[in-house]
Amino acid sequence: MAVPSLLATAAFLLVLKANMIMGAPYCGPVIVASDFDLVQVALNLEFLEAEFFLIGANGEGLDTIAPNLAQGGPPPVGARKANLDYTTHRIIQEFGFEEVGHIRAISSRIGGFPRPQLNLSSQIFATIFDQAVGFPLVPQFDPYANTLNYLLASYMIPYVGLVGYVGTIPSLVTYNARSLVASLLGVEAGQDAVIRTLLYNRANETVLPYNLTVAEFTVQLSNLKNRLAGCGNKDEGLIVPPELGAENRTTSNILSADSDSLSYARNAYEIFRIIYGTGNEHLPGGFLPRGGNGKIAKGLLIKA
Repeated sequence: MAVPSLLATAAFLLVLKANMIMGAPYCGPVIVASDFDLVQVALNLEFLEAEFFLIGANGEGLDTIAPNLAQGGPPPVGARKANLDYTTHRIIQEFGFEEVGHIRAISSRIGGFPRPQLNLSSQIFATIFDQAVGFPLVPQFDPYANTLNYLLASYMIPYVGLVGYVGTIPSLVTYNARSLVASLLGVEAGQDAVIRTLLYNRANETVLPYNLTVAEFTVQLSNLKNRLAGCGNKDEGLIVPPELGAENRTTSNILSADSDSLSYARNAYEIFRIIYGTGNEHLPGGFLPRGGNGKIAKGLLIKA
């Protein structure tokens, strides 16, 4: 792997420092990072997905299914078994087991770390949904209350990993890392497509007791992720204006993509801005109240 020059490193740090001072988010690639460091960013998301799906489906997480993979990291806070219909339960259960495999694959082929502290409480999701719609929902949104709520909460998660993998692959040097991330990307994209399709089937349904449809919630949640990431429109709801639809000929948007129907990409900083819920990669919160693990995440927290 080529070592970046001191000039390139210094230039990158100056840009990052300027962005921090001026408040402008950095939207370019992570320049000074090894394949190891880049792939480990995704491991934070894989832990998040594994615990949310496993506990949502089974009421039990990694500490029961594969305790060795947690490497002694603290148990997640607030997650509980969701009230899911039979089909959705089977799908989410499968997703959870898939995430176990993802954690094992990253840990064995790249190198792992202890599970970070995760907050998967109803309150965290309620805060996210309030931010998305712009006012407090009454009663508070509860992701575990029923199938529809759980699917809407799930709308927040695999897509973030998907665009993160798309953004990571061009920066990877080794075959081992590229082949691993490409394989992870395929499954994350599939999970996101399934969740979006299940929601699209109910797009015009009102989410009780709120006066918003499923489609309207997805638009607001996508807009929130775009605002938090701060690098333009890379996330779109299930129904869009024709000018955003595939070839400007459809308002359906089961697969979120750009004008050439290519997947959007996000860098590591954008990912942390979203999953922290703060819009700031240096300020932890949200799903990762103590911040992420791995060199990149820890380095950003040190700069805070």
